[in-house]
Amino acid sequence: MSVHRDEGMKHELRDYLRSGHPTRSEEWHDAEPGDSLGAHPDIAEVRHELGRRLGRTPFPASAPELARVLDAGHCPDEVVALLEPLPADETYRNVQELATAVVEARADA
Repeated sequence: MSVHRDEGMKHELRDYLRSGHPTRSEEWHDAEPGDSLGAHPDIAEVRHELGRRLGRTPFPASAPELARVLDAGHCPDEVVALLEPLPADETYRNVQELATAVVEARADA
């Protein structure tokens, strides 16, 4: 687990830790430790996670460029690691193309 992820989880759980009880009316809204993507995420889950982390990142971009953006944004290591198996010379026009490539690369591994 990375320092950045620790800080993010600490921020999410801060109110709960201070009060000693859930801070939201629906318990499914409460933050939980653990992988945000699970063992076998589908394209929609990967697209959502990358889209919210990349924000308004200029596309087209390569996996190494996008990994630097994610790392600079203190993104969890597990999300940055999604881009590792992608070819460095391939460019992606948008988050959908990127998510599709990530899921296909994970399936081939």
